Amino acid sequence: MRLSRYFLPVLKETPSEAQIVSHRLMLRAGMIKQASAGIYSWLPLGFKVLRRIEQIVHDEQIRAGHIPMLMPTLQSADLWRESGRYDDYGEEMLRIKDRHGRDMLYGPTNEELITDIFRAHVNSYKDLPLTLYHIQWKFRDEIRPRFGVMRGREFLMKDGYNFDLDKDAALHAYNRHLVSYLRSYERMGLQAIPMRADGGPIGGDYTHEFLVLAETGESEVFYDSEITDLKFGDRVVDYDSVPECLAVLEEFTSRYARTDETHDESVFNEQVPEARRRTARGIEVGQIFYFGTKYSDAMGATVVGPDGTRTPVHMGSHGIGVSRLLGAIIEANHDDRGIIWPEGVTPFHAAIVNLKQGDADADAACDSLYKALVARGLEPLYDDRSERAGAKFATMDLIGLPWRLTVGPRGLAKGVVELTSRRTGTSEELAPEAAVDRLAQIYAAHM
Repeated sequence: MRLSRYFLPVLKETPSEAQIVSHRLMLRAGMIKQASAGIYSWLPLGFKVLRRIEQIVHDEQIRAGHIPMLMPTLQSADLWRESGRYDDYGEEMLRIKDRHGRDMLYGPTNEELITDIFRAHVNSYKDLPLTLYHIQWKFRDEIRPRFGVMRGREFLMKDGYNFDLDKDAALHAYNRHLVSYLRSYERMGLQAIPMRADGGPIGGDYTHEFLVLAETGESEVFYDSEITDLKFGDRVVDYDSVPECLAVLEEFTSRYARTDETHDESVFNEQVPEARRRTARGIEVGQIFYFGTKYSDAMGATVVGPDGTRTPVHMGSHGIGVSRLLGAIIEANHDDRGIIWPEGVTPFHAAIVNLKQGDADADAACDSLYKALVARGLEPLYDDRSERAGAKFATMDLIGLPWRLTVGPRGLAKGVVELTSRRTGTSEELAPEAAVDRLAQIYAAHM
């Protein structure tokens, strides 16, 4: 993509309504535009990152054996009355009547709808275990939407639902989701800590939230500092293996880590040495639940078991805040000049900055670099505008591409271009071919 042809409406001034870093930078970098309170249009740059995050989530869910589908945004109120949640959910639910006077709602979550699908098509325990998921827009009518995409009313979420014959099988699905979530977040350059949480309107006795530590987090969290040393890394886990998935759960949840809703000061002090006790703020980016037969009992989701009798299935639901993640990544990866994207989610893999647009040699070198990067499966953003160098560098620092290739007559005279890391600020001069090779090597682990 050439920047002269791209739609990137960057702002020089920070809008007054932006209270936290991610909101300020997303507006300034031309990633979003507010349509109404808590509802945003996703402009091209923001949309590209959103799709990168979404693809990672799809990759890891499919790797875990979960099956993608798509459910509608509007749901019948009758299903929610059947489960008993229609009147209990509260004013966050947007209730609607269609032209025929039927009660509808803009889905805040999908337990009822997926249970209805399951009971219509699955009859035997032989069809279990089954986990279905989708990535879909949700709506919750927050009384005070704020912080941009971090606490909006409309948001993109991955929600998955497991159906199992008994509690043991359902808890394995719970553990399987925890493993897949750890992998997903690390691929995005985040450390998301699983913390014991409250079930809220979803319900269930087993639930963990995944929180990214950040000063602007909405939740107060209490944890053992040892947990921040844990990394999933590139280990391979057999998702069908109950012991392997359980071992990961125990590794990442055995130390004290709780949100303020479930925090117990006496247990905290008893279990965690004083030197390792930490209190911080956290941004919730996902949550997993096991809630047994809560919905299957209410809605008649049963299967014929091995003994020939009908039994309600055990269920869980598992969510990742896809659009919220984008804000969380920025909160964890920025400096005073702008965003610093991790390689796994960057909208473009590298910037090409032409220091002397219109110079035949510089133009030709940039075109050659561009084609070479594309040939290696990378997406560069070529700043071919007739702007001064400082303005070009400021734009690239603001939008946060991890790597920048700077091309100018002085370097070309020596046969080199400059490769600069946005995160560290370090630069090195390389032959154009070597610079392309270096970038291809860097991104090999992220493609």
